[in-house]
Amino acid sequence: MAYVSPPQRPGATLWSSAAGPLVNVQLLLVFTPVAVIIDRSLKLAKTAPNIHSFFLALIGMNGLLLAFNLLPIYPLDGGQIIRSLLWYVIGRARSLMVVVAIGFACVAGLLCLALLKRSLWLGIIALFILSSCWGGLQQAWTLSRLAKLPRHQEFACPSCKAAPPVGSFWTCSACRTPFDTFQTRTLCPNCAEQHSLTTCLDCNAKNPLDEWIVPQSSG
Repeated sequence: MAYVSPPQRPGATLWSSAAGPLVNVQLLLVFTPVAVIIDRSLKLAKTAPNIHSFFLALIGMNGLLLAFNLLPIYPLDGGQIIRSLLWYVIGRARSLMVVVAIGFACVAGLLCLALLKRSLWLGIIALFILSSCWGGLQQAWTLSRLAKLPRHQEFACPSCKAAPPVGSFWTCSACRTPFDTFQTRTLCPNCAEQHSLTTCLDCNAKNPLDEWIVPQSSG
């Protein structure tokens, strides 16, 4: 398993989501012809059946992982790829809402299949997807609310270029008081703690406040 934290832009999330399936594709392109050549030249099925079975298992596992990860279900890579593509068209919050809705529909199908097959593993997978979809739904609601808020147009995130919302959405690390860091210039109004870095609510990047200031045009 791997964890990545790409910049919150559709292109970056698309490539990071596609990286997993592409690894399986590369492994299949390498191991499949090698296994076929070795098997035909050395007759592994007869001379070394264990090695023959190992190659078959290796190819089969990569094929199954590729097919499973490409399912259009959030948070699998297939669902993340669809979300990144939709992000270009309908925005960050709505694209997440769409793939989460697909995920909930798939959860219902998996739960029914798990009951019919009496499969514990299918039930566990369905519950995992359900938990992820619920978290994704909450994130989509948060993103949707953030998108409707007024913004500090004189500032922009150095990483994603988004203007920060107006409101007490930042919390002082010293006294835990919520405040608007752009109104107070990173100074906590309760304990006077000065914060060196400001977190972007859109992409979670942290940068000094000076780098947020949008240069004023001379015209």
